[in-house]
Amino acid sequence: MSKQVTCNPLDIADVAKVPISSAEYNNIVDLQNEVLVMIASHESSSVVLSKLCNLAESFLPNSVASIMLLDKQSGLLSVLSAPSIPEVGHEALKNLKPGIGAGSCGNAVFHKEAQYVNDTLTDERWADLRKIVIDFNLLACWSMPIRNKNDEVIGTFALSSFEHRSPSLFHKKLLETASSIVSIVLQNRENENRLKLFSTSMQNATEGMIITDSQNKIIEVNKAFEDIYGYTENDVLGKNPKILSANKNTKEFYANMWKEIQENSKWSDEIINKRADGKEITQWLSISDILLDSELNTHNYLGIFTDLSELKSIQARLEETAFRDNLTHLGNKIRLDALLTSTNKYTLILLNINNFSYINTAYGFDVGDELLKKIAKILDSEFSATKVFRINSDEFGLLYDGNVDILLKVENIKHYFYTTGILLGYLRLNVSFTYGGTCESENLLRNASSALKVAKQSGKNNVSIFDLDATQVEDRKAFIEANNILYNALAEDKLVPYYQGIRDNFTKKIEKYEVLARIERNGEVISPYKFLEPARLSGLLPEITKIMIDKSFQEMASNTYTFSINITEDDLNREYLLEYLNEKSRTYAIDKNRVILEILEGVSSDSKSGNIEQLNALKKAGYALAIDDFGAEYSNFERVLDLEVDFLKIDAKYIKDINTNAKSYEVARAIAFFANNAKIPCIAEFVHNEEVQAVIDELDIGFSQGYHFSEPQRKPL
Repeated sequence: MSKQVTCNPLDIADVAKVPISSAEYNNIVDLQNEVLVMIASHESSSVVLSKLCNLAESFLPNSVASIMLLDKQSGLLSVLSAPSIPEVGHEALKNLKPGIGAGSCGNAVFHKEAQYVNDTLTDERWADLRKIVIDFNLLACWSMPIRNKNDEVIGTFALSSFEHRSPSLFHKKLLETASSIVSIVLQNRENENRLKLFSTSMQNATEGMIITDSQNKIIEVNKAFEDIYGYTENDVLGKNPKILSANKNTKEFYANMWKEIQENSKWSDEIINKRADGKEITQWLSISDILLDSELNTHNYLGIFTDLSELKSIQARLEETAFRDNLTHLGNKIRLDALLTSTNKYTLILLNINNFSYINTAYGFDVGDELLKKIAKILDSEFSATKVFRINSDEFGLLYDGNVDILLKVENIKHYFYTTGILLGYLRLNVSFTYGGTCESENLLRNASSALKVAKQSGKNNVSIFDLDATQVEDRKAFIEANNILYNALAEDKLVPYYQGIRDNFTKKIEKYEVLARIERNGEVISPYKFLEPARLSGLLPEITKIMIDKSFQEMASNTYTFSINITEDDLNREYLLEYLNEKSRTYAIDKNRVILEILEGVSSDSKSGNIEQLNALKKAGYALAIDDFGAEYSNFERVLDLEVDFLKIDAKYIKDINTNAKSYEVARAIAFFANNAKIPCIAEFVHNEEVQAVIDELDIGFSQGYHFSEPQRKPL
């Protein structure tokens, strides 16, 4: 404690307002895990406390950590652990009486709350300890009370600095965490002392005791036996101790017990018995073979035991603390590591919350904690994982038995969080993740982490899978790329409508447009052929349709063109179209008779899920209907007439080569003949040159759509 640092008091009032970063939060979690594992491994309390002090010091340069304990009898504080403070410092702080001038630790105990002193030379809380300040150059000291299980203050954990400074939110959290850990260590030390006392008591036969004769009949018990088992002496004398058995230990267990007694004259182990009321108790039983008369070969057996139920419960709680995240109550990284040592086959998906540090900064650490708890509950309940873990501050892990489809699971997660906001009081947040996963590999966690790193390097919302089969790499790579493009576009509002003109072959003018979905990214215009299939698998087609409706209505409000919008079976299954279209028509003052809804031929021919009823309702409301790609599937002409559709669009595969392919010509001619007789206007798709258009004119098809007349563009002409 004799380090010399120039005392430069700093104006750092704003330090306490700086949010805890993800890296700092991970440091606290790592410290907690490292120390709790030492506890669960039964490391001595002195070693554990020294390690805790050293770890805390590593997060505050030019500082020393100390733990002081309150003597119950005298009410005075003394140093329990401070590995970086010399012995002379321990002596200087010995028998410190808590009070208003007794430094940060004395005040923390006296006021029963944390004390943060950034200038010990002037602060009145150090009035009685100025000599220690000068002798050891302690210029700042922050102290946190340590409480026992009854919430009584029993000591302090402190960080003392050789320069003037105020604690940040991170350092306050560090002090709280260290104080909590010291409380656990002290409780564990108390339990260790009880265990030592139990060992001594066994040697002196002051614990529960039972003596049997050479026939293993009970001839003596002590008062502790009666208290533990609920039997009186008269209940058990003359009986075999097997009346105490809970039948939890095997025949092999008892055979090995007697074999060891015969060979070594003693035996000890943990055993499960039962009380007179049937309640099971866990005991540590030590049996000794006592040879009373060597000539007569007379044997008695002394059994000494103690009830371990409470100690086992405490041990279980300590192990639970070491292996469970204290915020979300999920298993932690240590627990996951322990599970992965088995030979079982697993699939592991890691999820890293996008922009979590910004959430902490914008809304505060408490909101961030609540969000983590909500996310933990959702991940634990919604996605059928075998186990869910919190790996670090903003990263979770989903573990599945065997080999599962990672992409499908990720799609389910993406869709859930894209369509479901998380409500925190009056605040609603939408969360997204970046993903990394692997199946049935060795080093499962390391490989999943490597995949997550690759995904992060590619940008937010991405997914990367470690070690795919070579035959799957290209297909999955393309799917993942398209999927990432789609989600990024939705998140960043990059999905936009393009407009392709539809020419009236009688007036020679373009007065209708089809609305086409496109993604604009980094100067590139991405066709729907790249993202519609991932959208369909993810259940996001209705989201795309809604965006197209909203943005096209807004654009078309400034003109009088008729325009068509593609709708899908997914849209009809959601049963939202009529209400949504009516709402947008009112918002943008769009006449409903300007809007044509294009549906695929298969949708119009299928009556499932009330599709036909919805289409009739849309038609009745004033919207026009067009059958898209007519002739591509199983044309149901009767259903077309029943729906009273307003337009038929002949499938492009029959138009693009209609001037050279006789089959295409005959199919298109038949559809045009039917449409003209039914007085349904026909639209030819994929009109790409004058020769094709000449045949369209010959067949008396009323409208043409294709690059020959209009390429898709951002705005209608």
